[in-house]
Amino acid sequence: MSENTAETTHTTRSQAWFGGRDKVGFFHRSGIKAMGVPDRMFDGRPVIGICNTWSQLAPCNAHFRDLAEYVARGVYEAGGFPLEFPVTSLGETLMRPSTMLYRNLVSMDLEETVRANPLDGVVLMCGCDKTTPALLMGAASVDLPTIVLSGGPTSTGRRNGVQLPSGTGTYAMYDQVRAGEMSTDEFVAAEACMWRSNGHCNTMGTASTMAAIVEALGLGLTGNAAIPAVDARRRVIAQDTGARAVELVREGMVMSKVLTRAALENAIRVNAAIGGSTNAVIHLLALAGRAEVDLCLDDFDAVAAGVPLLVDLVPSGKHLMEDFFDAGGLPVVINELGSLLHLDAITVTGRTLGENVDGLTGWGSPVIRTRGDALQEDAGIAVLHGNLAPSGAIIKPSAATPELLVHRGRAVVFEDIDDLRARIDDPDLEVDVDSVLVLKGAGPCGYPGMPEMGNLPIPAKLLAAGVTDMVRISDARMSGTAFGAVVLHVAPESAVGGPLAFVRSGDVIELDVPRRRLHLEVEEEEMTRRRNEIRPGGGAEPAGGGGYTQLYVEHVMQADTGADLDFLRGKRGSGVPRASH
Repeated sequence: MSENTAETTHTTRSQAWFGGRDKVGFFHRSGIKAMGVPDRMFDGRPVIGICNTWSQLAPCNAHFRDLAEYVARGVYEAGGFPLEFPVTSLGETLMRPSTMLYRNLVSMDLEETVRANPLDGVVLMCGCDKTTPALLMGAASVDLPTIVLSGGPTSTGRRNGVQLPSGTGTYAMYDQVRAGEMSTDEFVAAEACMWRSNGHCNTMGTASTMAAIVEALGLGLTGNAAIPAVDARRRVIAQDTGARAVELVREGMVMSKVLTRAALENAIRVNAAIGGSTNAVIHLLALAGRAEVDLCLDDFDAVAAGVPLLVDLVPSGKHLMEDFFDAGGLPVVINELGSLLHLDAITVTGRTLGENVDGLTGWGSPVIRTRGDALQEDAGIAVLHGNLAPSGAIIKPSAATPELLVHRGRAVVFEDIDDLRARIDDPDLEVDVDSVLVLKGAGPCGYPGMPEMGNLPIPAKLLAAGVTDMVRISDARMSGTAFGAVVLHVAPESAVGGPLAFVRSGDVIELDVPRRRLHLEVEEEEMTRRRNEIRPGGGAEPAGGGGYTQLYVEHVMQADTGADLDFLRGKRGSGVPRASH
């Protein structure tokens, strides 16, 4: 932590609300004083907003009430004034149709709340998958001093003496149920074994990935990513985060000074090294758009080229987040990557990324490998192009069966998610182990909200025959806890007339990951005929439905640019709104 505890040398933003001795100042101060706040708190000290995504509708973040108290302690300790506020919380386990539909809405909630209120800096409290990118995106558009506190992973799940990974275990057990190898009673009994405490998924799913990315970006304190939710050290880092937020205001360290192109490249490389979620791609693209940093889909392939997989965690490996923390966590990974990263990138600690991890080496745990003993030599997200994905698609090679990374097979097409659910387990479904499962209508507009349905289930009759993986292609996303030879984020999506809309069962599809190729073996003349059969210009019209969903459908961008709303890209700044009193 910085030794800078001097008084703020510039006029704080909050003084536009609290500094006047007139009617406007009276209104603002008196409202706060109604909560029992003494007059000395309005003396110009930094006011720190604590953005809390606590909600009982987001069980992963259910411990944030407690954590927020420790953040506030740190703010007081450093001479600041904490004010806690809520935003919409996104809980993966409960929300329908998809939390991704509301990621952009929450970013708006955060952005407008911060800009409209007397805040000089902000602590973002986030844990469950979309809460992290949503808050980062909103904060980037405001560009105040910002620091992130992640909530930490849940305790290791166990069933019958065996580790039970969050999410990943659910998919595996449900496949056993569908194959007749596990009873539904056993399946339901396992529910209490998987999530044993507060905290987000204990696999390297999207929540753990985004927590690691926060640390790699330099937006969280060192060690923030992996401390378990129930560990006392999570409370300590919460207090340290609150204290550091005050210092960031005094130093004038706005978010854009940290969130640079170098920081984003560090995040891309760290994501490869940890076997991180494919969702990181769409979130980092959206974040870069807010921060006005040049980043494109192909950068995820080029920047991560040659980065080895160092972390042996489910779903790309076998261990869980508690094991990762015990092995030293992300600082050890960053240290091991060394020259592959921009170690001179500045962070919210006030030091560089390299300085943060200097000397923080592991003790030889098998969870974190050395570069000379990597699990995989080239572990980055592969970006695919071809006539089936003109704007790109992605696959996570580390989570796929290696033999399927070069594959040619006949398509078995599902027109939408309802069609998938109705037919996937039909004994008469014409499918074999070499088939390529294709799902349409699951992109940003088509669903809407781009659900985590990209890892299409293996047909029941193939599961019963012992098949564990197949090539699957869609314009959907997949959970970071999922696995398989799954091609995702096909752009443009089928609902806006992308080529995926015109694939038919029986068409031959070629996947060649080493050559970064995704090709539909259909002549262009035939494709043109199919386009015209549906409607001039492309696939079915996306549904709206009014309200926020209608706004989303009308303005959401495609996956290759981050699926943000077009009017939200860029920084609108932290200018003080006009007073209304």
